[in-house]
Amino acid sequence: MRKVKRKEKVYFPDPKFHDPLVTRFVNHIMKNGKKNIAYNIFYNAMEKIEIIKKKEEKSALEIWKEGLKNVMPHVEVRSRRMGGSNIQVPVPISSNSKITKAMKLLISCAFIRNEKTMANKLAYEIWDAFQEQGEAVKRKENIHKMAEANKAFSHFRF
Repeated sequence: MRKVKRKEKVYFPDPKFHDPLVTRFVNHIMKNGKKNIAYNIFYNAMEKIEIIKKKEEKSALEIWKEGLKNVMPHVEVRSRRMGGSNIQVPVPISSNSKITKAMKLLISCAFIRNEKTMANKLAYEIWDAFQEQGEAVKRKENIHKMAEANKAFSHFRF
């Protein structure tokens, strides 16, 4: 066996919601080791979602999880060298990678929005993802379209 199974990383629950998934998301937001600032951004975004949600009966955390689920890609394309050319081979993604990719998509798309603060950007991107709109959902659909277009090469999986 060439590849060794990697140990799954254990995340401690966050102080407010007691959810390890929140800690994982905050770790992706964090820059230069400033975790308190990242937690503040996330918690302020959750408060903003509470204000935005109006008649929705779900909590802000449930809206965030639903938005993450809507942004999760199920397949991706990887380059594979065949003969003298590179082909894009669609490959299913592991469950752990799905979550990571969804988090990175949400954060990167929130970062390019035109809101005032990062908490507002993140809140509106999460809300758009919850409603299956916004840039993160478009990027996920583009990933799926590329995999669909290259379905003919799916028998070249690694």
